[in-house]
Amino acid sequence: MRNLTLLTDFYELTMMQAYYLAAETGHRQDAVFDMFYRENPCGNGYAIAAGLAQLIEYIENLHFGDTDIAYLRSTGVFDERFLSHLKDFRFTGDVAAVPEGTVVFPGEPLVRVRAPLAEGQFIETALLNIINHQSLIATKAARVCWAAGDDRVLEFGLRRAQGPDAGIYGARAAMIGGCYGTSNVLAGQYFDVPVRGTHAHSWIMSFDCELAAFQAYANLYPGACILLVDTYDTLKSGVPNAIRVFQAMRAQGTNLTLYGIRLDSGDLAYLSKQARVMLDDAGFSDAIISASSDLDEHLITELKAQGAKISLWGVGTNLITSKEYPAFGGVYKMSALRNNDGVWIPKIKLSENPVKVTNPGVKKIYRLYDAASGKMKADLITLADETLTPGEDLTIFDPLATWKRMTLPANTYTVRELLVPVFVNGECVYEEKSVMDIREYARQELNTLWDEHKRLTNAHLMPVDLSQQLYDLKQTMIAQLREE
Repeated sequence: MRNLTLLTDFYELTMMQAYYLAAETGHRQDAVFDMFYRENPCGNGYAIAAGLAQLIEYIENLHFGDTDIAYLRSTGVFDERFLSHLKDFRFTGDVAAVPEGTVVFPGEPLVRVRAPLAEGQFIETALLNIINHQSLIATKAARVCWAAGDDRVLEFGLRRAQGPDAGIYGARAAMIGGCYGTSNVLAGQYFDVPVRGTHAHSWIMSFDCELAAFQAYANLYPGACILLVDTYDTLKSGVPNAIRVFQAMRAQGTNLTLYGIRLDSGDLAYLSKQARVMLDDAGFSDAIISASSDLDEHLITELKAQGAKISLWGVGTNLITSKEYPAFGGVYKMSALRNNDGVWIPKIKLSENPVKVTNPGVKKIYRLYDAASGKMKADLITLADETLTPGEDLTIFDPLATWKRMTLPANTYTVRELLVPVFVNGECVYEEKSVMDIREYARQELNTLWDEHKRLTNAHLMPVDLSQQLYDLKQTMIAQLREE
């Protein structure tokens, strides 16, 4: 396993040294940091949290090896006392997070870190790198799968990903977001997810004729025979030759369970409709028509609106890179600091941009559901010592437009706390699930969203409100800091 301890920004280490040297004089502090994001990707109405398993792996393996320390010494920046301290460095704090696959919204903590200040600060960069990337791709995949409806989506993006790690962990995130399988064999091995694929145009071109290539492929893979039909002429050559092969297979008594064609170019709506007629007329109405070729959720939506007869979608570049929206934008901000007397002091960052003013204090998230339908009503961020009782009326309000209020009568709503323990005193207490189990959990999560929140454009935004106590604390701190 690679040692990713130095996967960080240089200033994390310089701050870490400063905190350590300050602690030598008795100025030891613990801190709480929140990781959250401010805007849904792609104009979406939600995001899918992903990457927690890799964050756990990173934290569990944090250590500075001899070569790491030698490199840091070579920079001429670090004190020998600090470098000696790094030899025994381990993460000793607490981490809470929303489970992978959870539907999440802007402004709410996806990860909460409570640790000695130097430790909590140090893990910032890697935490953001891991959670931002996988949450982005999982969200993009959820959009693509929503556009595909009941059809299956395959992740085909490895060759277009920005490097091996982006391909491997992007495939993992795409599976969490709802993909049926991936072309990435290493991801299949790592995460025990289905791997799928057909053949390239080069397979066809390596034979004297298209028919011979199809026949050879069918002989090798009779139980999964999807033939790429657009190498020469889709309707005049590819589909007729595929039909000839299917007819021969049937005549030989082959059980045609998974078979069909793949389109990788041209007018996919027109070609798929014509191919469907040809396959049906030949008695192969259960043959799959799959498609690739620069697909995304918008093109899939348009193709389905045009009556395309495609039931299996291979989505590559636009999914694995989230081409339309290439960065998740998650941030990591201090929200509380414990002083030498053991008292937690809330912290806030101000900004001329209201959305960038952070929420102070140690917090948790309650998700509110409509008791009758089971659908989400809102999320409520509260201070950590607050509790909600569904047996009481609850009024919530928009923290930026306070006149927007909603009252939930007693017993008409249910509540669920989202943040769960992951590390306690540096020890992992989180029970990890398989990627396929996380995928199913994400599917269930998405089913609790109303369709209005899942629209590809102009999605309705879920209320993410602050409790009255948290709102009052925030306003008091803003007023005090403005007066200084």
